[in-house]
Amino acid sequence: MGHLFRLAVPTIGASFMQMTYNLTDMLWLGRLGENAVASVGAAGFYVWLGISVLLVTRIGAEVGVSQALGRKDAPQAMRFVRHALLWAIIITAVLAVVTYIFAPSFIRFFGISSVAVNTDGAAYLRIVSLAFIFSFVNPTFSGIYNGMGNSRLPFWYMAIGVGLNLVLDPLLIFGWKFVPNLGIEGAAWATFGSQMVVFVTFVYRFVIKEEMGKLHLRQFHFDRIISKRIFALGIPVAAESALFAMFGMILARFVARYGPVAIAVQSIGGQVEALSWMTASGFATALGSFTGQNFGAGFWDRIRKGYRYTLFIGTCLALPVSLIFWLFGADIYSLFFDQENSQYLGGVYLSILSVSQLFMVYEITTRGAFNGVGRTIPPALIGIFFTGLRIPLAYGLMQIPNFGLFGIWWAISITSIFKGSISPLWFRRVLNHHDGEGETGFLGSRLIVLLPSRLRQQWIIKKR
Repeated sequence: MGHLFRLAVPTIGASFMQMTYNLTDMLWLGRLGENAVASVGAAGFYVWLGISVLLVTRIGAEVGVSQALGRKDAPQAMRFVRHALLWAIIITAVLAVVTYIFAPSFIRFFGISSVAVNTDGAAYLRIVSLAFIFSFVNPTFSGIYNGMGNSRLPFWYMAIGVGLNLVLDPLLIFGWKFVPNLGIEGAAWATFGSQMVVFVTFVYRFVIKEEMGKLHLRQFHFDRIISKRIFALGIPVAAESALFAMFGMILARFVARYGPVAIAVQSIGGQVEALSWMTASGFATALGSFTGQNFGAGFWDRIRKGYRYTLFIGTCLALPVSLIFWLFGADIYSLFFDQENSQYLGGVYLSILSVSQLFMVYEITTRGAFNGVGRTIPPALIGIFFTGLRIPLAYGLMQIPNFGLFGIWWAISITSIFKGSISPLWFRRVLNHHDGEGETGFLGSRLIVLLPSRLRQQWIIKKR
């Protein structure tokens, strides 16, 4: 289990590096007021959506590489690497062009009444879209390293970008001497510059120096089977995350009814809550790599031990975070906002979300275990169903007197509890029937209809 922990710690560190980007933006933009935070928060949903789509190549590389190495098939692992990077670049280019063209329409989707929020949000999103080729391909590089069992190097490469962002953010937002005051756009350019440096570092170290192995790029031949395998592994995870982002955007439309302050509070809260889910994601990524290698080697006892160990660690981390959110929510928001009303709303948000932190950690951790054994559909089923349930549940709770905005946040917390309860039960069933027999069960047979037809066909073929 020491190997799993050593793999998880750098991965968690890399996740916190990504969180630091967003928190740094919010900390400095909070000095410009709630409208600035609301603008960046609205644009952030589309960045989230894009990163979700690129999980196709990250998960495909991570699982494909780890399983190939578990079978001692290094050439096959490198084929996964080459194809994952190819598809990451193609998908990213499409997303960047679409986002740049339709940025104003995308921001208007939220129905925010403030003209300044809409204008600034569109400007921020357009600049950030220029950095998609960097910020979206970088996670695929990280997934490749994780699949190869080395999460330490991506951590240090991400640290370079975070350090640069910490310097560029205040410099470009507020200006200094000959550097102009760019405001919200300065935060976008700071992200652009720092992510570009990380991308160049990955390219130099991984592609040019070939520090993890020979890529043999000149021998590249497009392999339809490898591509299909990458998409088969990655689509369920990406679909869940993308739908999660879309559902979040619909909820943001509900929140926008209560003004820019409410949007700003939820945007900040999402970054603060990342303390839990990014930690869980780091362990889930490590568990996925650990599980994938042991799955390839057929060591199911090690898979069971690794999963239980990771759940225990997640519990030890989630409970203190929940307590902090419950007791010190308003104090946390005082770091971002001076207004007492904003601090109060932030405290309520974190206290409501504190109830579900442990369950969220269980859900995310279990997803990593599912990914490692190549069964990415079950967590996608659970995630899609219960995250989608947030929409009608939030709408209903909003109608209850004295609930309003708080009803939206309770819908998020309640559905997280359901996801974190069902996911471990389903994976336990997989462990008990690792030959695949009887895995679907009552819940799976009911929820399978929620999948797109192609994924449903994959499930049916696999069961036969």
